[in-house]
Amino acid sequence: MRRRKFIALLGGAAAWPVAARAQQPAMPMVGFLNQGSAKPSAYLAAAFRNGLKEVGYVEGHNVAIEYRWAESQYNQLPELAADLIGRKASVLAVAFLPAALAAKALTSTIPICFVTGADPVNQGLVTSLNRPGGNVTGVAFFSALLGAKRLGLLHELVPAAGTFALLVNSTNANAESLTRDLQAAAHTLGKQILVLPASTEREIDGQFATLDQQRVGALIVAPVAFFDSQRDHIVELVARRAIPAIYERREAAEPVV
Repeated sequence: MRRRKFIALLGGAAAWPVAARAQQPAMPMVGFLNQGSAKPSAYLAAAFRNGLKEVGYVEGHNVAIEYRWAESQYNQLPELAADLIGRKASVLAVAFLPAALAAKALTSTIPICFVTGADPVNQGLVTSLNRPGGNVTGVAFFSALLGAKRLGLLHELVPAAGTFALLVNSTNANAESLTRDLQAAAHTLGKQILVLPASTEREIDGQFATLDQQRVGALIVAPVAFFDSQRDHIVELVARRAIPAIYERREAAEPVV
């Protein structure tokens, strides 16, 4: 009797992998959530696909990717993240800080992999850099913390400038810390910094008019997705005034193609 029970149990165990495979989706799905817009961020999506390909995952072949773009409307991020979660994403790939925070608030089980220029510990994404904890991990390049360094470079390039300006999107999660750091750096240099908040194209135009009135010597463009989507317009406004400007990365000053 014991032998018959053992054989029956073994036969049932052999069927488990088949049943498990039958319950799995035909192809794992990656949820790609970006707070910006598709066209100006196309190079990021392409780099993401190339990275997956390097480790053996090819879109449409052995992995599916669902793309969601918030178009710099940060209040849409929770809804977009919830949609990907509802579609049973195997993992969420999110960029940047607002998207990562939105995803983390909605799931503690689906793995979340982020990329951000902010400090992920101070922003509450992870517990620590060496032990992230929970279901969230990613890459932080701390570019948002280099505002003071950019100001220092501008000061070296335009030493006669008495006033600098910071173009910042006040709705972004790291706007406050970026502004605070730059104000402290400007004070150390004995300079003034004019903060120009803008979250729409019309507000960008208005702030550049303010820049003209204040006779600002140089401009710092904050690293936010909305300015990426407006980079052709911003670069044109800067060039028209021939004002020295510094950006987070090279792509921010290149035309959208």
